Amino acid sequence: MNYGYLALLCTGLTACVTPPQTPTAPTTSLADVAMDQTSGCLDGDIEQFGRYLGDWNIQDWQLAPDGAGWIKQQGARWNFTCVGNGVAVQDFWMPNAGGIGTNLRVYNSGSGTWDITWAVTGLVGIAHIAAEQDEHGNIVMHYVSPVQNPERRITFFPPDETGWDWSLEISSDDGATWRKVYKIKATPR
Repeated sequence: MNYGYLALLCTGLTACVTPPQTPTAPTTSLADVAMDQTSGCLDGDIEQFGRYLGDWNIQDWQLAPDGAGWIKQQGARWNFTCVGNGVAVQDFWMPNAGGIGTNLRVYNSGSGTWDITWAVTGLVGIAHIAAEQDEHGNIVMHYVSPVQNPERRITFFPPDETGWDWSLEISSDDGATWRKVYKIKATPR
C-alpha cells in the first residue's frame, strides 16, 4: 500500500491525522478494587469471620509429645481481609519460620455454614474445610477433604479488645472425645 498517497488523501481530515488515543492505565490497584472496603464483611452472617479482619501477631503452642505441657512455638503473622466488600473473607497465614498459607472463606446462606479453601506451602493441592458458628459464638471447622487421620477440628473463639484464641484438636474415636494439640493467641499488630 502506498502510505504517502493515503497521507495526501487525509490532509485536512482530523480523523486521519489524529493519532489513536492510547487508553490510560487504571490508577487503582486490584487491592483498591477488591479489598479496600470492609463494611460488607461486618454485617449479617459474614460478620462471623469478618470480626477477625485485621493484622494479628500470633503466639502459638504445641502440646508436648508426652502430653505433659505446652511448648512455645515460633509465632506468626495472620492477616484477615474482606474480599469484594462482603463476597468472602480471605486470610494470609505467615509463620515466622517461613512459608505462607491462605484461606478463602465463603458463607453459604443456604446451609448457614462456611465453605473454606486452604492452601499452604508444602501442601499438595488444597484442603476443603466446612465451618459453622455454634451457640456460644465459636466458629468450629472440620476438614471435608482430604480426610484427616486422626480427625481434626479447629475452633475460633470470639474476639475481644485484646485479641482472640484458636485451637486445633484431634480425635481418635470418631469425634466422641477431643484432645487439644495446638493453640494460638492473636493480638493486634
